[in-house]
Amino acid sequence: MAANMNADQNFSRKAMKAELLDAETELQLAYAWRDKRDEQALHRLITAYMRLAISMASKFKRYGAPMNDLIQEASLGLMKAADKFDPDRGVRFSTYAVWWIKASVQDYVMRNWSMVRTGSTSSQKTLFFNMRRVQARLEREATQRGEELDGHQLREQIAREVGVPLHDVEMMSGRLAGSDFSLNATQSAEDEGREWMDTIEDEGPQADALVQARRDRETLREWLAQAMGVLNERERYIVTERKLRAEPRTLESLGNEMNLSKERIRQLEAAAFAKMRKSLQSESEEVMALLD
Repeated sequence: MAANMNADQNFSRKAMKAELLDAETELQLAYAWRDKRDEQALHRLITAYMRLAISMASKFKRYGAPMNDLIQEASLGLMKAADKFDPDRGVRFSTYAVWWIKASVQDYVMRNWSMVRTGSTSSQKTLFFNMRRVQARLEREATQRGEELDGHQLREQIAREVGVPLHDVEMMSGRLAGSDFSLNATQSAEDEGREWMDTIEDEGPQADALVQARRDRETLREWLAQAMGVLNERERYIVTERKLRAEPRTLESLGNEMNLSKERIRQLEAAAFAKMRKSLQSESEEVMALLD
């Protein structure tokens, strides 16, 4: 045990001394790995962000898993992120890697924590990492309103809040009941009143992920506008009706409206897509997929 702790500490100290990459250097390394499979570039990228993996792994120590195992799983997530990272998207690697690291560590915890070893569905995973936090908040809010929730009411509210079936909440509640304790209890006298609630990780979307998602949507709209700009009025109308409506129009309905045959509408649609593909051949795979 002592040897493992020393090894963890040495590894962490080494990671903290790794270089900090600026955006330009990070981008060069990402291109070198993606385009040339340059292993030295990959190693440098992974080493620079190992501190991020260790930091995220440490957030899951409360589930009782050995820290060295958590770090190993976080490292695997980091390597998966490096392998799948697309530098053309304009987002920093650290922002992208956070999701892969967290997913890798969470999967490990779910596989190995004894009380939920048999629970591996998406809803069970969501409950495992959120149920106690949501339950404590609901109980606190009920107390502030002067209400008292019985067990069934509480489980119903948790199911609605987390967005999972009630029977999954009841199942997870039973699994966790053996080791439940108040989340408002302090960890120790030395923590100056710090509650266990303070250690629970917020599983909601992070600010950087929300910003990047919004930026991706804006970029996608710009690419679509660029592609639609090369079409004439009739082609734009056909593409809009066929691909951009919530309920796409059929070839037959468009043909009846425009006094053209279904085959002619199909030909015009195909010609419009060809123009758009040519305009966007160096752009987003998401836009190209929309045209398939």
